[in-house]
Formats: sequence, structure tokens, C-alpha cells
Amino acid sequence: MKKLTKSNDRIIAGVCGGIAEYFGFDATIVRLVTAALALFTAIVPSVILYLIAAMIIPDASPKKPEDDGPVFYESDKK
Repeated sequence: MKKLTKSNDRIIAGVCGGIAEYFGFDATIVRLVTAALALFTAIVPSVILYLIAAMIIPDASPKKPEDDGPVFYESDKK
């Protein structure tokens, strides 16, 4: 089951990036839609919702180096 988390690809708090990752959209599109909604709703309601989301949505776990594959050190070579 997918879990909604803030994205590590963040501009401000990672909320838009996390929503984009959860729904499979491009983060730029979600950010543009959020900016447009902010402009059309006199900014204040959108900022309040964004701040609430930033406080409620948990952070994504940091990417682990072992996720990229094996790491070889100079001492491993013979």
C-alpha cells in the first residue's frame, strides 16, 4: 500500500512533490496547479492549507545508499 509522504524532491516543504509521487503526476504540474489555485483564492486559504499539509504529512524516509546497488571500496579490490 502506498503511503503519502513529503517528497525528497522538495522546493519548499515537499508537499506538492509528495502528492505528485503518490498520484503518479509530474511534480511541476502539481506545483503549477497549486500556484494557480493560490492566485485564484486570494493566496491566504492556499497558504493555510499548504502549511497544515506540511505539518500533517510525514517526511519520506531518506534514500539509502544501498538502494543504488553495491558499493565497492578500494580495499575490496585484490
